[in-house]
Amino acid sequence: MIRFFLLCLMGWVLTACSENDQLLGSKKDAVAYAGTPNGFAAPGWKAGDKNSWEQQLRSRGQYGMNDHTRAPD
Repeated sequence: MIRFFLLCLMGWVLTACSENDQLLGSKKDAVAYAGTPNGFAAPGWKAGDKNSWEQQLRSRGQYGMNDHTRAPD
């Protein structure tokens, strides 16, 4: 009886210690510029337009991440 209890306990501990994979990444069935279901899209961006998507990425890289353009003169 104790042996059965210990086997069950060991099985429970082993399953409790396992972790499911938490993969981060984009969905592979849709392109990035296809659109977003939420309202957090940048103003001026048209969903599904690849050129406007690339323009938004360029402007973010230039104005949002470039400290030389953000710093006061």
